Amino acid sequence: MKHPIIYTILLLLLTACTKKPGSDVDIIDRAAPIYPDYADVTIPVNIAPLNFLVRDAQCEAVQATVAPADAPSEPLLTVNANGCEVVFGMKEWKTLMEQAAGKTLTVTLTTLTDGRWTQFKSFTWQVVADKVDPILTYRLIEPDYEVWSNVEIWERNVENFDERTISSYKKVGDRCMNCHTFSNQDPTLSMLYVRGEGGGAILNRDGKLSKLALKADDMVSGSVYFGFSPTGRYITFSTNIIIPAFHARPDKRLEVYDSKSDVYVADLQSHTFLRSPLLADSLAFETFPTFSPDGKYIYYCSAPRVTLPEELEKLQYSLCRITFDEQTGTIGTQVDTLRTTPFGELAASSGHPQQLKTSVCHPRISPDGHWLLYTVAYYGTFPIWHPEADLRMMNLTTGEVLTLDIVNSAKSDTYHSWSSGSRWFVFASKRDDGLYGKPYFCYVDASGRAHKPFCLPQKEPSRYDNMLKSFNAPELGRAPLPFTDSDVADAMEQEPIIYQ
Repeated sequence: MKHPIIYTILLLLLTACTKKPGSDVDIIDRAAPIYPDYADVTIPVNIAPLNFLVRDAQCEAVQATVAPADAPSEPLLTVNANGCEVVFGMKEWKTLMEQAAGKTLTVTLTTLTDGRWTQFKSFTWQVVADKVDPILTYRLIEPDYEVWSNVEIWERNVENFDERTISSYKKVGDRCMNCHTFSNQDPTLSMLYVRGEGGGAILNRDGKLSKLALKADDMVSGSVYFGFSPTGRYITFSTNIIIPAFHARPDKRLEVYDSKSDVYVADLQSHTFLRSPLLADSLAFETFPTFSPDGKYIYYCSAPRVTLPEELEKLQYSLCRITFDEQTGTIGTQVDTLRTTPFGELAASSGHPQQLKTSVCHPRISPDGHWLLYTVAYYGTFPIWHPEADLRMMNLTTGEVLTLDIVNSAKSDTYHSWSSGSRWFVFASKRDDGLYGKPYFCYVDASGRAHKPFCLPQKEPSRYDNMLKSFNAPELGRAPLPFTDSDVADAMEQEPIIYQ
């Protein structure tokens, strides 16, 4: 075994070889070209290090200093590195976050290019004490519109860089899989779908997995989108016949729409279905159901039936809700429409209804019951192929809708979920290149003001550049899941539990 002193000497030699700025530095009033864009963002105290790249092919070395905003000349942490990557040590970063909770930090970058050191305009990190849930699950999938393969669902600890697969194509016969969703961000109750012959809904209850057959003869398909009731006894789910269609226009790639869709409730205790004609109207498309945190309502999206695909741009979904009684398992008898703009009114007012973001999808309610996040697009209900897709947030107490301008981008922003404290949500955004989705985190303060979001940090900041998969349908959880991808494979071999 080598003596520890040898490692110390090697470390000193490596440190001595790292270039550092001296007294001769050019100071410019211009933002540094960094990626991901971590400038002037709000971050939780428990987040992993915000490692990033300097987007300059000529960058030879970089120094990053992090100091209190009220004492920028007194750095708490300094990183010197050859090349263009700023990577923080985990131990040093955690110490920094503990010191900075509830405060604002100033980050200053100085780079070496063509033998000259240049200091860029500083930016800030606002560190809040409100923690984000530590576990993120998401599907990794090619963003291609022709085929899919090698699909996996991953679990990532956002407090560090630990990650693992919780369901892999390697163990389930290269089937498609999607929609891992927690009940109340609780890892002891969750569910995901494995598609294809022999597939089903894989229910996790305290780490014991079972396969459910959530399909009846009178349903148009098996379950697709779903959400748990607060007690975990019920799920509400949609059945959808999903059709892909190619555009003739060169500025559009693909459209995906439902030719049929209805909403139901399943009782996980009695293995029965609960139905309402109001949620399975033959003259409407119903989809994306979710329970309110108190279990008193099912929120969902509904659109009047149109002729498809000819009238696709007339497919306008409204935000609706119907009452539900968890004690009796009873669905209400009246639908409330919370957000709608009929197509006829749009045509009369604008002449170009497809240019107004009025079609609603993906309602998700904060655990405290105060905020409802949803996506808007020109039309339809598959926003990842709509670059205009944006997030909106409704105050359920006042009915006020916030446009979240600081959150949205010129590309698709959608597929969102809340953290258990109702102060953070995560969403998938294609803002970088319009093709690959990545998870972004947004802070909502006590006044309801959304802050500039930041991208999920990676141990190697070049990972996003080298990755050919989209991060799809991100979901936050309070702790790691109690099962593995092998457990999912074993559950696939079970006989399904039949619901009636």
